[in-house]
Amino acid sequence: MSKHWIATLVAGLILGLNTTAGQANDEWLELSVPDIMAMFDSGQLSSETLTRFYLQRISEIDQQSGINAITTINPDALDDARQADEQRRTGGTSGALHGIPVLIKDNVDVAGLATTAGSLALKNNIAQTDAFLVQQLRAAGAIILAKTNMAEWAFSPNVTVSSAAGITRNPYNLQHTPAGSSGGTGAGVSANFAVAGIGTDTGNSIRGPSSHNGLVGIRSTMGLVSRMGIVPLYLRNDIAGPMARTVTDAAIMLQAIADIDDTDPASVHRPDVLPTDYVNALDADSLRGARIGVMGYYRRQGSIDAEILGLFDQAVEDMRSLGAIIIEDFSIPDFELLIQNNWCNTFEIDVNHYLSTQTQAFATHSLTEVIESGLYLPGIADSLQGMQAGAQSSADCPDLFNHARNNTFRAAVLDAMRTYSVDAIVYPTWSFPPRRIGDNSSPAGDNSQHIAPHTGLPAITVPMGFAGPGLPAGISLIGHLFSEAKLIGFAYSYEQATQHRRTPVLPDSKAAQSD
Repeated sequence: MSKHWIATLVAGLILGLNTTAGQANDEWLELSVPDIMAMFDSGQLSSETLTRFYLQRISEIDQQSGINAITTINPDALDDARQADEQRRTGGTSGALHGIPVLIKDNVDVAGLATTAGSLALKNNIAQTDAFLVQQLRAAGAIILAKTNMAEWAFSPNVTVSSAAGITRNPYNLQHTPAGSSGGTGAGVSANFAVAGIGTDTGNSIRGPSSHNGLVGIRSTMGLVSRMGIVPLYLRNDIAGPMARTVTDAAIMLQAIADIDDTDPASVHRPDVLPTDYVNALDADSLRGARIGVMGYYRRQGSIDAEILGLFDQAVEDMRSLGAIIIEDFSIPDFELLIQNNWCNTFEIDVNHYLSTQTQAFATHSLTEVIESGLYLPGIADSLQGMQAGAQSSADCPDLFNHARNNTFRAAVLDAMRTYSVDAIVYPTWSFPPRRIGDNSSPAGDNSQHIAPHTGLPAITVPMGFAGPGLPAGISLIGHLFSEAKLIGFAYSYEQATQHRRTPVLPDSKAAQSD
């Protein structure tokens, strides 16, 4: 019996035969957090009813269509929603996400649920406690609805496929990839299986899936969001963050999870005072007078799809029309040298540390045991063994703020930003549309791997239109350290003026995969 079948069965049992979710119509799609909160407050909607609605959509659409975004339904979701409704009735709310259903990537610990990181080797890894950011979401009132598929061990930025759950498809076109590794969250949020979600990003995996699925995704400054309770890839580069259909929802999510975690060493790099009121940054005039540097490196002919370049050029002109001062051909001296040889292989150290914190009832406590189990996709066997063979020590790979090469790269980027007096750098999130599933030879176009992961600087992607066979594309903004509020303002200004997000038209069945 497959894990997906079990998840669907559980959802059906939870919903029952007489669910009120079926009374909802298309007006329930694309609801934002403020929309829902207004409906909660007016009595038009309850958290229980909304949770049932999303569970029914998952049950009726996710597997039948072949999107395959959801891996595990939280069996406590409806009870949690009822409790949220009761708390609201008695005159109190927990926070800005009170009663809001969200999705969590399956490398993030949710107490009582398996954290598989997409691997059958971890199928029995039942989390005993919530990851720190999940604790923050619950404190803000969020309902943890379900967990989402991911690229196994977060290895691939290009596809979302795992031994634990199979392959996830792009809801805009099932023949195409949602990118990786947070493609399950990307596809699930885009398909309206929840209000928003959490992804993780080592080099691309919040921003790529957000771009490919018509979403807003935020990779924050290293140290702003806790990494504890998350299966790592390279902990020194890993960040968790929001993926949402609107900048507003992404800002609300970030505000909920941005907090100091004394157990996360990266937290020590935060300044004493942070502009953490991200919701107040939602100003449609934010781009007026802002200096935006256009990263010429990602605009070169021959290295970008013509249609994507056209969308990007139009996006830059849209920002100009909104009052931004556009600095053409912004460049970082020696950029091609700076982006070389930055990855540091801490996978075995980081995974072994994570596994050592798990319950003794879970038998796998090292990468060696994972490899020996054989419980993973055959295609990643060489990667797992290569990670172990090429493992580097923590002394060779200190965190991003204590490593000479990372510090040099960050200084070069910030020096260039000061030289040009720019508030943010802008470029296409990906230079090519989403690949067809199974295509491993055409250009990928991932531009996310260079600056943010190796400097610790924040980045946000926002939809900039559609290319190819109706597939989304995104534009990215990178800012100064801890400038998330400013980036959110810029993204909101652009989003409100352009409104590129549109709901994917979901097929009725898997037959659409071969159309």
